[in-house]
Amino acid sequence: MDSASGNVGEMSRRTGEFLRRINRFTDGPMTRKKLIILFLVVIFLLLYIGPTLMSWFFNSEDSASGQSFCQQQFLNPFQDAIGDYDAYMRPESEATLSSVRHNYVPYVGNGLLGLALDHDSHINIKHGRTLSLPVKYHPLYIIEDPDMKEFTVAEYKKGIVNRFQCSNSGLQITYQYYAHRTIPSLFVQEIWVNNPSNKPRNVKISTPRVSDWPTAVKQTVKLHQGVDTKEYEVVTGMLEIPDSDNVIAVAIVCRKLGNTLQIDARDGLDLLILTTVQYSQPIKKSEYAKHKDIVETKAISEMEKVISLTGDRAAAKKLKENHVRVWQGLWYTGFYISDSKVQGIINGDRINATIYSILSQVQSYEHEEHIKPREKAEILRTLTYSEGCYGGHSTLDAFNLWKPLNNLENLNNVASVWLLTLEKHGCHKLLKAGASGVNQAMILSFGSLRFSNQHLEYNIHPSKLHRDFLFRRVNYGNMTHVNISVIVQEDNKAAIFVALDRSDKTYYACDAGCLDSPVQLGPYRKYFPVKLTDPLTAILYITADQQHMEELRHAIHVVEVAEAPAHENHVIAMHKHGHSLGGLNPLFWISIIALIVVFHLFLCRIIMNEFCGSGVAYKRLYNKP
Repeated sequence: MDSASGNVGEMSRRTGEFLRRINRFTDGPMTRKKLIILFLVVIFLLLYIGPTLMSWFFNSEDSASGQSFCQQQFLNPFQDAIGDYDAYMRPESEATLSSVRHNYVPYVGNGLLGLALDHDSHINIKHGRTLSLPVKYHPLYIIEDPDMKEFTVAEYKKGIVNRFQCSNSGLQITYQYYAHRTIPSLFVQEIWVNNPSNKPRNVKISTPRVSDWPTAVKQTVKLHQGVDTKEYEVVTGMLEIPDSDNVIAVAIVCRKLGNTLQIDARDGLDLLILTTVQYSQPIKKSEYAKHKDIVETKAISEMEKVISLTGDRAAAKKLKENHVRVWQGLWYTGFYISDSKVQGIINGDRINATIYSILSQVQSYEHEEHIKPREKAEILRTLTYSEGCYGGHSTLDAFNLWKPLNNLENLNNVASVWLLTLEKHGCHKLLKAGASGVNQAMILSFGSLRFSNQHLEYNIHPSKLHRDFLFRRVNYGNMTHVNISVIVQEDNKAAIFVALDRSDKTYYACDAGCLDSPVQLGPYRKYFPVKLTDPLTAILYITADQQHMEELRHAIHVVEVAEAPAHENHVIAMHKHGHSLGGLNPLFWISIIALIVVFHLFLCRIIMNEFCGSGVAYKRLYNKP
């Protein structure tokens, strides 16, 4: 007790002494010393505490006014995916779009049909390598309300675009759009309308329409949906192919709804809108009448089959689960790159957005319901090993492949250039296998990974390895997935780590030149140094044939092999911090320089005062009678 009381008394005494010193400092006239100390304190507050306070103040104000309950409710489930770049949130207001770093157009597609999810979107079908032939049929049901606050979230790993609308009156609308993967002719709209108010609401809804399609013909058919009969609109027409005398016959079937929806007080409304699209191969105009009837019959038949699959809520849920399962499987082979703060550099958000856009342009043949077992087996065989893919430089350095995806035209152009690049660099077999093959080829191209004569080699210059990479589950053989990591160490040297996610046989690896003995791979990561050879060779080789790897050392003719030098500090700093000053904020260095300057000015002032004062004193002493 005495010890505790003594500690409390000592603390009180010191606190009182500190307060008396502050009081003495503030009393009396404002001297130069006090001004300088006050100036330094103000500088410190402005540089360090000020930005934090300002950020907190404005963010809290923005949070109070701009973040409505609706936005919080709908966006919270997507926060992790958005942070991992597995989803993208796009606000719909023009003012907000102009301030975001990247504006990716929300898009759904499955290789047979595609849509950019704007309010007046039209269907696009296959032309050449991409879904770039517009069909001027606008299939979206959208509730129109000028007071609605709206934003869109694209989920890359599910192949679904979500749109949310919130009104000042409390009305909440959720849309989900997807072009189905296993039933490629099917486009799905799921709409939920919630009215939490005590009053019933009547809302206007825009319905599908045709624009600038002079050959389109409409008719209404009645199709059985359980015990009910619903009306469906059938639109058929002819599309002219650019720079060709041929045409395409197109048929579209969609559910018909009225222009007004009524939602009771404290109630909701669920809508499942199905649209089927069928079209012919390019044909002569004289053959259009025959093919028109064929595609129309197919579209109606497809709609009847889909209706039978969605007879209840559980069946409709399974329909979506089948679609999501395929998309998640497409991302099984993947790529990670550490974020860089260098201006204009390619980061994970743009990479995932581009992969998603390209995959949406290609069919998943092995998952489609009409695929024959023989064709599926051939596709799976192609996916396990592809000789010659990828045979070019890393596509991460090809900026023509990473142009903006802010509208449908740009998205189609980027997809076309990507597919052309992969095809011409030895990946044509993988491209024929569909979306799974395209994803595999893209991942290989990021690191110039190449299947070549019984082995997989990693072709990249060591100077390019100034960021962390992970090539996840690269297919090698029927039952083997290879994980290749590149990690920049504390000494700024890159190191390679290789592990097998699963394997059906024994695999080996060696580093550049293969002068060292082959290292057997397994589920745990094995380390390989990054070496620089003269002449330049691959930095890593992987194979299941140990003899082949033993012979590689005699086939790879190098004059010199040495560990690659460490990256310069300013290069690493630029990627990590956006500037070459290291990990500290530039404001820190500015404040340090300011303090040094102020200190030297203060020191010079003291010296001048001492010098002048001593001179005056000496003169007075010398002249003293």
